[in-house]
Amino acid sequence: MDLVIRDVDVIDGSGGDSYRADVAVDGGRIAAIVKEAAAAGCQRPTARRVLDAEGLALSPGFIDMHAHSDLALLRDPEHTAKAAQGVTLEVLGQDGLSYAPVDDRTLAEVRRAITGWNGDGSDIDFDWRTVGEYLDRLDRGIAVNAAYLVPQGTVRMYAVGWDDRPATEAELDRMRQLVAEGMEQGAVGMSSGLTYTPGMYAPDSELTELCKVVAGYGGYYCPHHRSYGAGALQAYEEMVALTRDAGCALHLAHATMNFGVNKGKAPDLLSLLDQALAGGSDITLDTYPYTPGCTTLVAMLPSWASEGGPEAILARLQDPETSERIRHHLEEIGSDGCHGVPIEWDTIEISGVSDPGLVSCVGRTIARSAEMRGEAPWVTARRLLIDDRLGSTILQHVGHEENVRTIMRHRVHTGGSDGILQGLKPHPRAYGTFPEYLGKYVREEGVLSLEECVAHLTSRPAARLRLPDRGLIREGYVADMVLFDPRTVAAGSTYAAPRTFPVGIPHVLIDGKFVIEDGRRTDVLAGRAVRRRR
Repeated sequence: MDLVIRDVDVIDGSGGDSYRADVAVDGGRIAAIVKEAAAAGCQRPTARRVLDAEGLALSPGFIDMHAHSDLALLRDPEHTAKAAQGVTLEVLGQDGLSYAPVDDRTLAEVRRAITGWNGDGSDIDFDWRTVGEYLDRLDRGIAVNAAYLVPQGTVRMYAVGWDDRPATEAELDRMRQLVAEGMEQGAVGMSSGLTYTPGMYAPDSELTELCKVVAGYGGYYCPHHRSYGAGALQAYEEMVALTRDAGCALHLAHATMNFGVNKGKAPDLLSLLDQALAGGSDITLDTYPYTPGCTTLVAMLPSWASEGGPEAILARLQDPETSERIRHHLEEIGSDGCHGVPIEWDTIEISGVSDPGLVSCVGRTIARSAEMRGEAPWVTARRLLIDDRLGSTILQHVGHEENVRTIMRHRVHTGGSDGILQGLKPHPRAYGTFPEYLGKYVREEGVLSLEECVAHLTSRPAARLRLPDRGLIREGYVADMVLFDPRTVAAGSTYAAPRTFPVGIPHVLIDGKFVIEDGRRTDVLAGRAVRRRR
């Protein structure tokens, strides 16, 4: 054997009781599990390396169902932000915007559109255009494994452009073809960002047709739906009905109930989902264990102001009359970009900027910066959008703790960081989501049992991804595993110091190889693209 982990408390991902065992690894897979080996007096497995794990728990590697590491995995070979949390697989291509499939025009446009999420990519060799080529690029060696969703917004950008109109039949056929090719090449499903342009311009009929293609390949639809604010419940209901009509599995991205209008309404969402599940719908969801959201400042604008793409947005912002109309929608009506709720500038904290000359804005709310400048908040926000060329990221402090706790208890819940790694002060979820679950919500608060929480983070997402040999500690399964101390595991990241690594996770293995050993990142790049199983 390559490795034996001795006398470890196995939390196998099933949700069942833990047990003491020796676990042997060979050839990248779990080769043997000998329960209570020491007490039984049986012959214990031997290996070239033996790790005494007394006092530690062993679980399957955590699966981040909502990650924005599309370029970070290529830019940062160590990717310690995720590896140190015990993440062994991330799902990329989220919120309808990513870097495949593209042509040269679309690539330039999408790079510009999501600079705030991933940087401008000037340090990346974009030597791919198709989904398959992007997955091949990941296969050259990455820090953790990665699966991919075909991004519907990018597909629409490719086939239709940035216009707010229905697709022609020829354009719809082209979109069907692009989604089918992405699924053929290994994508596990399709994502949408229905408060982001240009994906938000797609009517339900168009989305249904694309979901039918996804369903034909056994994939799932992962929408960032049309509202998390004033129309949240209706938006969830829309996605449930749409996927039911398409016969497609549904995974609700960062399924939160935010803004003041939704305080205490998590049970209403779960009741809606329970009714759909009882009716035969295939639904899962993910959440992060924090209250604030994170996105780009430009995402707050009304959709009409974003039609035509980034240059058109900047032109509208620079026109005084149009800029005043944008302000009116933001502050008085409630733009669809801000989920139908009038924006509260004291909840919008700048977390990152693209222009180094604007770093003084980071860590302050728009309201505070405006107060310091002696001007109205929209004047400050407009200036920042223009000067930073739409590249600013924000934290939006609009969540409710009771909603977070209620939703994470649900039986179809999984974990997702929604972690944006850009900016001087990123959301702490990028570095802390999984230990936050284990430390705060299991050990300190008892919201979930340890066994149940591990199931939420391992076997449930593996089942959604239809991975038959991941997500459980079982003989024959891939040896993607985490060793942690249930007594001390905790997120180190905070809002003040978001890039702090967790504690209590000394070892992480991917494909049976140590990527975190004794709490330190090794130089192992054991991750690969995880493609849809045929």
